[in-house]
Amino acid sequence: MRVVIAGGGTGGHTSAGLAVAEALSRDGADIHWIGSRDGIESRRAPEAGLPFHPIRTGKLRRYWDRRNVSDLVVNVPAGLVQSWSLLRRLKPAVLFGTGGFASVPPALAARALGIPLVVHEQTAVLGLANRIAGRFATRVALSFPGSGGRLPADRLVITGNPVRPGLLGGQREAALAAFGFDATLPLVYLTGGAQGSHRVNRAAGEALPRLLELCQILHQCGDNAETGDHRWLQERARALPPRLGARYAVRPYVGVELRDVYAAAALLVGRSGAGTVNECCNLGLPAVFVPLPGAGGDEQTANARLVETAGGAVVLPQAELSPERLADVLTRLLADRAELAAMGKRARTLAAPDAAERLARLIREVAGP
Repeated sequence: MRVVIAGGGTGGHTSAGLAVAEALSRDGADIHWIGSRDGIESRRAPEAGLPFHPIRTGKLRRYWDRRNVSDLVVNVPAGLVQSWSLLRRLKPAVLFGTGGFASVPPALAARALGIPLVVHEQTAVLGLANRIAGRFATRVALSFPGSGGRLPADRLVITGNPVRPGLLGGQREAALAAFGFDATLPLVYLTGGAQGSHRVNRAAGEALPRLLELCQILHQCGDNAETGDHRWLQERARALPPRLGARYAVRPYVGVELRDVYAAAALLVGRSGAGTVNECCNLGLPAVFVPLPGAGGDEQTANARLVETAGGAVVLPQAELSPERLADVLTRLLADRAELAAMGKRARTLAAPDAAERLARLIREVAGP
């Protein structure tokens, strides 16, 4: 059976597709990936050994931007033609769309060619790409109940959201050794996602002297040349007293060692994109989420509130974010380690550990004999 995966643009869209690809490959499926030339999927799909087919894409912006014109007039039509040609040649039994603007042209091409379509929504709010593709998809897989919007209920299936296999089985001791941390102090993993978060970076940087009296911090800050956050945080770290400086490590990115970091962390602080929220739930890691304002459909707030309602996270809106407020929240949470552990258990109740296998079964069912 040949399956084409389409989508990407963010870690959440890409990670779900990679997890499903691994589950399908165990049964001998032939997997190909269609995505954008510059998205995260263009790197991670080939790293996973998947044939990758880049297409031209246009971002689905719901605000005025002059790039909307070139995207709608040039890039999306070009991507549609490229997708149509690729799917005619590859002849997949089914197309699996993971969402994001890169999934729309292949989904439209699949419809034109009569190829069955399964789409997967990772967030608590149906994204624009999946609202478009979901209108003609054979099945729409949801990560959370009630997130199907106005799509027909008979085409909705609750599967959960798979976590990257590479994040499982981490070793706490390995993370402590890698960053020179103390086993007796709680570790906070502070992250703004692959690109970093300027607001989170600056608030945390200003709060470092107070925070490091309570814990040690691994800070994944991104490497945005416009904000200069990485250099600024390095300067803040150098100004710390040696005793506190030993408790802080700042990195633009965290790679394969992330699974060990997750195993060692007592608490995560960061944005609430689908990937981060899903990882916290699957790994039982309590979190302080600072949702990105203005994200499509305010999905980051919806994601964060879902975990907060379950008792697994605290939501700190960006409008309330300040060095003092951040330090206050972490002081309260870190003071009760038993409650932190309980929060992690409650977060895990939202996880579906077999989500990749559920999605693989659904894709095989839609593909047929």
